[in-house]
Amino acid sequence: MKFTKMQGLGNDYVYVNGFEEKIENPSELAVKVSDRHFGIGSDGLILINPSKVADFEMEMYNADGSRSEMCGNGIRCVAKYVYDYGLTDKTQISVETLGGIKYLDLTIDNGKAVRIKVDMGKPILEPAKIPVVSEGDIVLDEPILVDGTEYRMTAVSMGNPHTVVYMDDIEHLEIEKTGPKFENHERFPNRVNAEFVKVLDRHTVQMRVWERGSGETLACGTGACAVAVACILNGLTEDKVTVKLLGGDLLIEWDKEKDTVYMTGPAEVVFEGEWNQ
Repeated sequence: MKFTKMQGLGNDYVYVNGFEEKIENPSELAVKVSDRHFGIGSDGLILINPSKVADFEMEMYNADGSRSEMCGNGIRCVAKYVYDYGLTDKTQISVETLGGIKYLDLTIDNGKAVRIKVDMGKPILEPAKIPVVSEGDIVLDEPILVDGTEYRMTAVSMGNPHTVVYMDDIEHLEIEKTGPKFENHERFPNRVNAEFVKVLDRHTVQMRVWERGSGETLACGTGACAVAVACILNGLTEDKVTVKLLGGDLLIEWDKEKDTVYMTGPAEVVFEGEWNQ
């Protein structure tokens, strides 16, 4: 099986061309290739497949083999892959995901896609659709008790579930202890991605993320979008926000007239190889 290792702000996945390769058990393969000691090493596996409703389909699996709806950093790499490897010559493409069809604009430099803007769609705030257990119409600065400590959370879905928590100090957060408590909390029926956020100013925030099924990662595109939406809803930032992640920065804009979120960031090829196990 031929593969390409790619990363968006350090959020890395193994990519397989589904037009040429047929994977019998992608969930099992995701676990094997993601192992950073005995495998290729990644946050998961993404298959780039034909689609009947869009230009391409992104079929995504987390490092633990679970299927995921959407990945903002992952989909930017899909866009780079299909352009750089000649699957399309278009600079505007559509990609089918379990979180809906996403639309992407590619910036090309010397024949390569170097920066991608993604229309991430409408943020979902209705608790039942996120899903999160709540009696309100929206989960905004709502208390949640996690392992004996009360936090204030804002819940958003960007095709997958996120909970956003604000803190004064995220650098010293023991995320490997706190993250799993949020991910598997009883209020999140499908588990959750947890973002821990420090607001730096009206245009800039810093975040760490515990991704459902993968643990802490260097970046999460849908998480950055959820964070921006949460910040705007809580009155903490303007509508255009630079989100600083461990792997780099993403520019997120919530266009309220269109009620859609735009994410702009890089994507890079790390290396290519062949998996024979």
